[in-house]
Amino acid sequence: MSQKKPATLRVLTGITPSGTPHLGNYLGAIRPSVAASLSEDTESFYFLADYHALIKTGGNPERIQRSTLEIAASWLACGLDPERVTFYRQSDIPEIPELTWLLTCVTGKGILNRAHAYKAAVDKNTAAGGEPDDGVTAGLFMYPVLMGADILMFNAHKVPVGRDQVQHLEMARDMASSFNHLYGEHFVLPEAAIEESVATLPGLDGRKMSKSYDNTIPLFASRTELRRLIASIVTDSRAPGEPKDVEGSALFQIYQAFATPEETAALRRAYAEGIAWGDAKQQLFERVDRELTPLRERYEALMAEPAKIEATLLAGASKARRLATPFTQKLRHAVGLRRLGEAAGPAKAAKAAKVANASFKQYRETDGRFYFKLVDAQGRLLLQSHAHDTPRAAGEAIAALRVQADEAALHAAGTLADGGTVAVALAALRQLADAS
Repeated sequence: MSQKKPATLRVLTGITPSGTPHLGNYLGAIRPSVAASLSEDTESFYFLADYHALIKTGGNPERIQRSTLEIAASWLACGLDPERVTFYRQSDIPEIPELTWLLTCVTGKGILNRAHAYKAAVDKNTAAGGEPDDGVTAGLFMYPVLMGADILMFNAHKVPVGRDQVQHLEMARDMASSFNHLYGEHFVLPEAAIEESVATLPGLDGRKMSKSYDNTIPLFASRTELRRLIASIVTDSRAPGEPKDVEGSALFQIYQAFATPEETAALRRAYAEGIAWGDAKQQLFERVDRELTPLRERYEALMAEPAKIEATLLAGASKARRLATPFTQKLRHAVGLRRLGEAAGPAKAAKAAKVANASFKQYRETDGRFYFKLVDAQGRLLLQSHAHDTPRAAGEAIAALRVQADEAALHAAGTLADGGTVAVALAALRQLADAS
C-alpha cells in the first residue's frame, strides 16, 4: 500500500524579535520562505516568535516591541502576501502555550538536557568554575518544547532552518512521536528544510552572523551604512595581485549567497587573479545594494504606518486560530481534559482502533541513529529494523515495507524477532493495510 502524499505541503518558519533583522535572517529564512510561499501546492505559516524573545531579551520590553515591528515590516517588504499566507504573532495564539504544556508532559528531561543552547550554558558555567545551572532559566531549558509547539500546532511538513536549529526539529519529531504513541495519531513528523549555500551566513568577523556576536549587517541599513559595514569585513593581509582563497572568506560567502552562479564564478576567478580586497568589497556592496534597494523603499514606507502592520498581524492571528482552536480542543479531548460526563467519542474509538491493530514504532537510540519496530496488537515485537542515519530514512523504509509487503522486503528492512515467523509479520502488514 502506498502512503498518500499530502495534497498541500505546509511550510512554517519564524524569527525571534530580539533585534534588528540582518542579512543572515534574510538569506537564511525570509527570502527562501517567501519564495516557497509562491508555490501553488504550499500552505505557508510565518510567525513572529515573541515568546522566544522573552528568553533572550527579558527585561527589555521596548526592544521586543521595536524588533517585532521591524521584522514584520521586513517580511512584508520582502514580498510576503498576508492574503496568500498565514502571518501572525506567536503571542496572539493562546493555544501555543497550552500545547507547550501538553508536549512538556510527554518529553523526557534527558532529551532537553542534550539541547545545544542548554549544554552551552552549562559548559560555560562549568569552565568558569560555577554551578552548572547558574543563570539558566526554565525558559532556556524549555525552549525546544515551545519551538515544538510552534511547529506541531499547525502540523507543518517542512520548517526552513539553519543547521544549528536542526536538533530542535529532531526534538519536535520526538515529541510528536511520543504524543502519537500515547494518544493516537494527531501530529505529522516535521522535516528541516535547509538551503545549503546560505544555511549559516558569516558575519563581519567571519563567525556566524548573529546579534549575540555583534557582527551583523542590518537588512535595511542605509546605502551609506551598508557600504561602511561591508568595508569593515575582516580579510587577510594579502596584497593586490596576490591570489586569494575563497575558502573561509566571509566576503566571498556573502557574495555567493546573493549572486548568480555566473557572478560567483567570475568573482572566484578574480580571487585567483589577485583582486584587491577593496575592489572585492565594492563588488559585494554593489551586488547586495542592487537587490535590497527596492525592498528598502517598501520597508521604510511600512515602518511609517505601524497601525497597518498591527492590523495585518491580528488578521493573521484570527486566520491561524481557525485552525488552532479546534485542533487544541481535539488534543484536550485526547489527553482526557473533557467535560464531566462527556462521551469518549471519536478519540476513544481512534485509540481503540490503534490498540487493536499492529503498528510501527519509530524511535532514536542513544547511538544517535534512528530505528523502527513492527509490533502486533498486544505490543509484541515482530520485526526490528536496521539502523538509519535520519528519521526520514527510517520513515521511507517503513513506507517501502508497506508497499512491497513480502518476505524479501521484511529481510531487507530488519530482523525478525526471536521465535517470530515471516507469516505472522506479513499478516500484521496486511492488517495495517486493511485498517488504512
